[in-house]
Amino acid sequence: MLNRRTLLTTSLALGGAAMLPFSRAEAQALQSLQIFVPAAPGGGWDGTGRAIEQVMRAEKIMESFQFEHAPGAGGVVGLPKFMSSKKGQPNAVMVGGMVMVGAIIANKAPLKLTDLPPIARLTGEFEAIVVPAASPFKTMKDLVAAFKADPAKVSWAGGSAGGTDHILAGMIAKAVGVDPKKVAYVAFAGGGPAVAALLGNQVSCGVSGYGEFAEQVKAGKLRVLALSADKRQQGIDAPTLKEEGVDVELFNWRGVFGAPGITKEQQAALIGLFDKLNASAGWKAELAKRDWTGIYLSGDGFGKYIESEVTRITGILKDLGLAS
Repeated sequence: MLNRRTLLTTSLALGGAAMLPFSRAEAQALQSLQIFVPAAPGGGWDGTGRAIEQVMRAEKIMESFQFEHAPGAGGVVGLPKFMSSKKGQPNAVMVGGMVMVGAIIANKAPLKLTDLPPIARLTGEFEAIVVPAASPFKTMKDLVAAFKADPAKVSWAGGSAGGTDHILAGMIAKAVGVDPKKVAYVAFAGGGPAVAALLGNQVSCGVSGYGEFAEQVKAGKLRVLALSADKRQQGIDAPTLKEEGVDVELFNWRGVFGAPGITKEQQAALIGLFDKLNASAGWKAELAKRDWTGIYLSGDGFGKYIESEVTRITGILKDLGLAS
């Protein structure tokens, strides 16, 4: 028979052994990071993931990374794959953003971003409204006047239908009293074709992240009429939409989400990881280099923001006739 001391010692040993797998899993969660990108390599979400990797390595926040891509339909193809393949994995995050919110609504997808544990909103990229250098529209007020007079005669070039660029055009229309369904929006597969259409005077104006137009603006081939930012931006000679009498502000935000099924403790560990990233000098330098605005918001605050974004974007897409 075991005496009391032997029994207690054995129980403690067994208890410690039982806890070991959990402890190792928790440790692994902070030693490697799986970054799932629901888009093709080379795009904005991939760029965000690569920036996270680069800075975390340099700042010694994390050393081991794995990337996986699943492109299609503004993230709607990748979302269910992430949710099924990464379920319960404490070191997996998915990069996503405003575009995915709109794509989920427009495609009537059964899964939602609110189904995922919110980790952190990282960056925001304001949009620019530009015209060819020889355009008769010298200011945003000129463009709005022509738009209000005859919406069909003002064409807007941008990315995919229902995406951030289209949403901004719809918001501008609503703000100035034009039916958003009357926006003559011309969707292009990327920034290159949209810029080519602008330079060829095939469209009246273009809408996209400023970075897509920066080179041609600096070369004097395109002119910025207004920015969707909350304030004037250093190095860009252009007013905000609000300064031009259009009560609209929009940031194309990007952030990261955890896998479904992780515990609150595992979610907190991931949030802690991105808190370190956001506080680092390397991340601040990366934001400046890429012309991104840091709009960090983590955990429950980010979760509430996502809920408000779903409501807001649903309303805008309904106005555009892209959601029911």
